[in-house]
Order: sequence, then C-alpha cells, then structure tokens
Amino acid sequence: MNIGVESYDGTTLTVRAPLAPNRNLHGTAFAGSLFSAAALTGWGALWLAFREHELSGLIVLADSQIQYRKAVSGDLVCRCTPDAGTLATGLEQFRATRRLRVGLACTLDIGDKRAVDFTGTYVAHPERH
Repeated sequence: MNIGVESYDGTTLTVRAPLAPNRNLHGTAFAGSLFSAAALTGWGALWLAFREHELSGLIVLADSQIQYRKAVSGDLVCRCTPDAGTLATGLEQFRATRRLRVGLACTLDIGDKRAVDFTGTYVAHPERH
C-alpha cells in the first residue's frame, strides 16, 4: 500500500497512500485499500492517544462500517479526528478497568467532496508478554 503518516497535529492524524499500488481495474482506488487506510488511520489515532497519555495496550479493530460515496482517483488521504470527550472517557475507562471500547470516525475526501465514511469500534486491553 505504501501508506505513511502525512501529519499529526495532536488532534488529527492524516495518512497518505499513493494511488498507483492501490489502483483497481477501473483506475480508481481499490475498496480494500480504502478500507485498510481508514482502519489503520483510526488505529493510529488511538495508538497516538495512548502514547500521549502514557498508556500501553493491545489495540484491535472489533467492528466497522464503511460507506463508499465517491470513487477515489488520486492519492488516498485519510483523516481521523477523535471526538475529545469520547476519547477522554475511553482513556479514563482504560485506566480504571484496563479495558477500552471506543468508536472512531475516519474520512477520505476528494477535493471538497466526501468519498469515504468509516466508523470503527476499537477495543484495547493490557498487552500480554
């Protein structure tokens, strides 16, 4: 996929993957690549939140929903801006119970048009060594 972090400003994580290795036979982004970019962006946003709050845990995607609204004909640019209140509640829950369940939304846009809406439910529990 050649996916990588484009930016992180302490609130929004943006990742980018070039179209070329993620292109389908129609010349647009493969749906599996769009899903993977969104799932990884949500996971990364939660991972960053854990690190910023000096927490560690095993983070997994437990459930997801995706809507493909528009074909993506350029680089895949995905963003996740966790809701601050939801994230804070989830992190407090993790501190108290060592378990977390939080929903995160990720989006991919083409210009000013929404191309993909992704909602993932991520869970976390202590790492097993």
